[in-house]
Amino acid sequence: MTEHHGGRRPTVAIVGGGPGGLIAAEVLARAGVHVTVYDAMAAVGRKFLLAGRGGLNLTHSEPPDAFLTRYGDAAPRLRAALEQFTPDDLRAWCEGLGEPTFVGSSGRVFPESFRANRLLEAWLTRLNVLGVELRTGHRWSGWDDDGSLRFLGPEGTVTVGADVTILALGGASWPATGSDGAWLDTVERAGVAVTPLGPANSGVDVAWTPVFMERFAGIPVKNVAVRCEGASTRGELMVTEHGLEGGAIYALSRPLHDQIGRSGGTIVHIDLCPDLDRAAVLARLGRGRPKDSRSTVLARQLGLQPVAIGLLREATANQLPADDSALATLVQDVPVVITGTAPLDRAISTAGGISFDEVDEHFMLRRRPGTYVVGEMLDWEAPTGGYLLQATFSTAVAAARGALARVGGSAADGAQHHELG
Repeated sequence: MTEHHGGRRPTVAIVGGGPGGLIAAEVLARAGVHVTVYDAMAAVGRKFLLAGRGGLNLTHSEPPDAFLTRYGDAAPRLRAALEQFTPDDLRAWCEGLGEPTFVGSSGRVFPESFRANRLLEAWLTRLNVLGVELRTGHRWSGWDDDGSLRFLGPEGTVTVGADVTILALGGASWPATGSDGAWLDTVERAGVAVTPLGPANSGVDVAWTPVFMERFAGIPVKNVAVRCEGASTRGELMVTEHGLEGGAIYALSRPLHDQIGRSGGTIVHIDLCPDLDRAAVLARLGRGRPKDSRSTVLARQLGLQPVAIGLLREATANQLPADDSALATLVQDVPVVITGTAPLDRAISTAGGISFDEVDEHFMLRRRPGTYVVGEMLDWEAPTGGYLLQATFSTAVAAARGALARVGGSAADGAQHHELG
C-alpha cells in the first residue's frame, strides 16, 4: 500500500456492504477516490433492511453528554468519531436522501416512512451516481503475502490490490445477513488482539412452565421497571419460548451477562406497576370485593394484563398471596430466575471485537497500515435506541476521512458533514 500515487486516482476497497461500509464508500467517492465495495451476500444492505423491519431506529435525540455514556468504557475511544458525525449530521444525511426524520416519544429517531427499504434504495442510487462499484458474492478470506486482499468470488479465488482497505464486516449476531464473525480468525492470525465475540442486547433464558410458555410466548409485558445487580431500567419485555427479550432486558445486557458469566445465572426483579408507590398499590388491592379472585383484583384494580398476572403466578408456583401486603410486595418485585443468555445468533448486537489498542485515532490497524476497521468489528457495545447504528456510521465516517488523508485527500475534498446530507 502506498501514500503516493503519481497523479493516478487512489483506490479503496471496502469489505462489507452494511451501513458502515456504504457510508465510508460515500465519503470517499465524494472526494474523487475510486471505491469498490465487496460483500459476501447477493445484495448489499441486508442487515440494514433487517434492522428496519420493525421501524428503522437510526439514532437518538438525547443530549451529547448523555448520549456518550451509552457506550460505557468505550466512550472515550468513540467520542471523537461521534463528534465528527453527530446524530444531527445523520438526520441531515437522511433528509438529503429524501427521507426526513422524526423524534418518537422515547427520544428515538426514525425516518418518517419508518422503513429502511426506501432509504437504502435512494442511498444505492446516490452511490451509483458517485461511481461506487458493488461486487456482491465476494467473501473475504484474508491477505496474500504482498498485502493484497483475497476473496472467494463466484468464479473462484480472486486477489485485489488497493491503496487503502476499510473492513466493515459487522459482528456475529446476524449470520443470515452475512454478519457472521468469520473475520475473527483471519485478523487474529494477523496478530491483531481480539476480544471473543459474544451476545449483546440479547434475550435471556428462563425455565418457564409449559403452561405459561404455551399461553404467553410472543406477548409483551408493557411499562415495567426491571432491576439486576444494582442496575435498573424502564421499558417493555417480550415473553419468548426461551425466556425474555425486549428493550428493558437489552438495556441491562452488560450487568446480566457479567453476572451470568460469574455465576451461571442470576435473578431479575420486575416492578409491574412502576408508576405507583407501595401505598398506592396496597390501597388499590384493598378495593377488591371479597368474592373477587386474586387475578380479578389484579386486573380490575391495578390494570394488569393476563401475561403480567401469569408472571406473578410463575414466581409463586401458581399460589398468589392471599394477603394484600404480600401481594403488593410481589407486584413491585417479581423475581424471575435467569438461567442463561440467548445464543449469539439470536442477539441484536455483538460484544467484543478488535481492541481499541490495535487501532489509531482514525481506526487504522497499527499492525497493517492502510487497513481500517469500523462498526461492530471494534470492541464496544451499546443499548438499542439508535446508539448502535450511530456509532457504526460515525466510526465509518471517521475511518474514511482518515483514509482520505492517507491517500492524499482531505475531508475538504467532499466529505464535509453537510455534503453527506
